[in-house]
Amino acid sequence: MRDKVQSIIKNYVRNYESVGKVETRWKEPIVAFADARDPMFNMLKEVVAPSHALPRDFMADGKTVISYFLPFENYIPDSNIGGRKSSKTWAVAYVETNTLIASLNFHIKKEIEKLGYKAELIPMALSFTPENLKSDWSQRHVAYIAGLGKFGLNNMLITEKGCCGRVGTIITDLEIEPTKRNQGEYCLYKAGKNCTRCIESCINDALTEEKFYRDRCYEMCSENGERYKDLGSCEVCGKCLVGVPCSFVNPMKN
Repeated sequence: MRDKVQSIIKNYVRNYESVGKVETRWKEPIVAFADARDPMFNMLKEVVAPSHALPRDFMADGKTVISYFLPFENYIPDSNIGGRKSSKTWAVAYVETNTLIASLNFHIKKEIEKLGYKAELIPMALSFTPENLKSDWSQRHVAYIAGLGKFGLNNMLITEKGCCGRVGTIITDLEIEPTKRNQGEYCLYKAGKNCTRCIESCINDALTEEKFYRDRCYEMCSENGERYKDLGSCEVCGKCLVGVPCSFVNPMKN
């Protein structure tokens, strides 16, 4: 079933580009699987927020959380290098990828149901508000539990295809063997290497080696959201993800 689910996701993204009226282009997705009963989910109530949801909140008998990463083609992050404001290409990719994730999850749900199992959709930014600046379902933390990647100094998830892209999740009662979590670091800084490129790229002093200032990050995202409000909900920045060693790869493997 692992290969079946991976094929469902990869084929949908490939066809979406050809039939949908979208500007964005994606590389082949990476897919990983977490045991919905993994004790690490309980830790998210401490690491993220006490109100963080658990898989059972969406499906009491859920067995597997499917997590996937949709990596952008290189030209999208490259367009966002330099300057204060996010590029329009980056902003469009954010909006169009969110739409893709919603459509893809609905498709995954239908395909899993055809196999005789159940699946439940999970909101992209559950209970996120400008007051707490946290979601009650952190896509990145769930992806980490699923073995999709590791966190970098920039607080982004670094996958085998870098950190420039978007993460989606869905839960099912279909039991799939969990993806093994890599024990090594993917971030050069966290591995003891001389790299603080993401800090240097942050244009609102939201990143330091000691702390991430969530309010400063959101301030910059909101500025871009206002700039590109004609595109829809578009609070983006991404400067700490682009033009860095982990943009497109796991730099620890290079």
